[in-house]
Amino acid sequence: MGPETRPDAVGGQEPRPRRSHRTDWMALLSGLLFLMLGIGFVSGKLTDPFVAVPLLVAGLGLAGFVSVIARVIRRR
Repeated sequence: MGPETRPDAVGGQEPRPRRSHRTDWMALLSGLLFLMLGIGFVSGKLTDPFVAVPLLVAGLGLAGFVSVIARVIRRR
């Protein structure tokens, strides 16, 4: 297989460097929170909405706080 048949050498151009995506901490932590709350409801361990709603609000607040801190650290 010669260099002319390699997929990264199409048209004689250099391969583009891979770009990485930054972690979206708000989305990641919110998804984990909803997953844990869902497991709690399905398993029957979390049945009281007066416990679930404060957990949800506190979890989303924590996720937002971590997201802001990560953004501040990233800009330095």
